[in-house]
Amino acid sequence: MSERTDLLAILGKHRHFLRFTTRDLTDEQARKRTTASELCLGGLIKHVTSAERGWAEFIVAGPAAKSNASEMTEQDWAARAAEFQLLPGETLAGVLGSYAETAARTDELISTLPDLDAAWPLPEAPWFTPGESWSARRVLLHIIAETAQHAGHADIIRESLDGAKSMG
Repeated sequence: MSERTDLLAILGKHRHFLRFTTRDLTDEQARKRTTASELCLGGLIKHVTSAERGWAEFIVAGPAAKSNASEMTEQDWAARAAEFQLLPGETLAGVLGSYAETAARTDELISTLPDLDAAWPLPEAPWFTPGESWSARRVLLHIIAETAQHAGHADIIRESLDGAKSMG
């Protein structure tokens, strides 16, 4: 197996667990907050989709694909906050469909990318080290870590919702 195959297999496993937490849920259940957090299952799927899409665009276009935190408007921050909610008019099936499309595009990008070592400087943000660059490999590892972390969040939310578990 190649490195890319291994990385995509790990990402695929974590995507599966994230999606699995939403099995047999209604849209209303996917909107429901079950912990002290603002997170809901539909919102987590939306957020992971947006994050993966943004980082895949960064692999291709570099910092032009991501906004500098210092340049974000109140409207930008409000849109980002809405990523964590399944809004009225949105459906769980719809956000899962968007996630599947994003995943397929990311997988194709990683499979065909000429060089995983190609790097771009990160945009300015308080959470990045100034002047730091990330390679495509590092970005993919970040996508894997984010997906795994949010799959764990989703498992807790689902267990709090109706007792169902994704793992264990």
